[in-house]
Amino acid sequence: MNAVLNDGFLGVLSSLAGQDALPRVLEAFGQAPSVSVRTNPFKCRPGQLPLPGDASAALPVPWSEYGYILESRPSFTLDPLFHAGAYYVQDSSAMSVGRMAREFISLKNRPLRVLDLCAAPGGKTTDLAALLRKACGDSFILVANEVMKNRASVLADNAGRWGDPCVAVTSADPAAFARLEGFFDIVVADVPCSGEGMFRKDEEALRQWSWDNVALCEARQRRIIADVWPALAGDGVLIYSTCTFNDRENDSNVEWVAQNLGAEVVTPELPYSGWIRTRQGYSLVPGLVPGEGQYCAALRKRGGTEAYLRQARPGRDSRFGEFFQTRMNMVERGGTVIAVPSAVYSEMGALDVLRPLSRGTAVGVVKGRDLVPHADLALSALLVKDCFRRWSLDRNQALAFLHRDTLVLPDAPRGLLLLEYGDFALGFVKNLGNRTNSLLPQGRRIRMDI
Repeated sequence: MNAVLNDGFLGVLSSLAGQDALPRVLEAFGQAPSVSVRTNPFKCRPGQLPLPGDASAALPVPWSEYGYILESRPSFTLDPLFHAGAYYVQDSSAMSVGRMAREFISLKNRPLRVLDLCAAPGGKTTDLAALLRKACGDSFILVANEVMKNRASVLADNAGRWGDPCVAVTSADPAAFARLEGFFDIVVADVPCSGEGMFRKDEEALRQWSWDNVALCEARQRRIIADVWPALAGDGVLIYSTCTFNDRENDSNVEWVAQNLGAEVVTPELPYSGWIRTRQGYSLVPGLVPGEGQYCAALRKRGGTEAYLRQARPGRDSRFGEFFQTRMNMVERGGTVIAVPSAVYSEMGALDVLRPLSRGTAVGVVKGRDLVPHADLALSALLVKDCFRRWSLDRNQALAFLHRDTLVLPDAPRGLLLLEYGDFALGFVKNLGNRTNSLLPQGRRIRMDI
């Protein structure tokens, strides 16, 4: 791995890990990347591990309640449970950000408001959603934002598969959030960086590493945090993270935020083996921990305001409320009925200024007296599945449905069916006997040869 011997980057690793640990780190950079996933606790039964491959060989991630390191990399695309949102593929080092955020999740006399600022493709969003639901029930709103439109659509699909109705997806510049002054209690900013934590996956990126690129990233990171800062409530917490190792993009930027924006560093003590305690946060480095690497720290905002919302008086559509395990309010957006948890209806409404791509759970389109259900309804973690006629598929049938192949279910009831693979819902079809009409969106179909 000659590219690792770039003097500048070698100096970064040596300074961070120390001379004694450096050989282990360099050896790790010559090895294949690790593979890890997080299970969806609100779709799995207690004790159920819907892991791909040999579940008995999977190792728990010490800092993630739902994280597991796999023995080898399976074909996630060809696993129906992946498409059902039973688990999410995320680097184990990146799960440290959710672990850091967990220290600051607390119940309030109103819903907790959290922003995942640079959220695509959705790893930290789905991690945060699980942590927030466990701590707060319905009493939270998680806004997942991605400024790049093509990446934001991937984020929305992944949030839909995860199935938490308290999540909203936006595609806005960080500066746009200043319109929600003092709104968020927690902002998670996994800012774009020089990507040193991706070097095991992309040797060309490693070869192109330079201090000039680091300087560009450092300046961009400061601009992003300064732009979003007004949206953080007084005494609110910023979780700052990168997937890089150099000081300029990490500790030095945290110190810049504290000195220039008015904050104090409040990174908690987290006793995990292999985590390197830096001046202001933690660095996770390949060879010392499983995973590709991560940096994270926490700051608390001094002063500032906190936004309160006037309590709205929404209506409720009883035709669809029985679909969910919790009380929902129904709204219509562009012809589609959207179910929003009643506990966060006002918070979801405040996001109108950002024109969300998605929020709550899309229920479907009403045509006459019938509902044409949306794919996200089937994938909701709070769906009452017995509201629909259900039909179980074997693996080949499940892949055929996900590939949008012709699916014939002659023994199944006619009409609308909720298709399942094991205990997990996959989507809807209308069964006509000699064929089925799939309600799976074209954009979510498996494109590879099955």
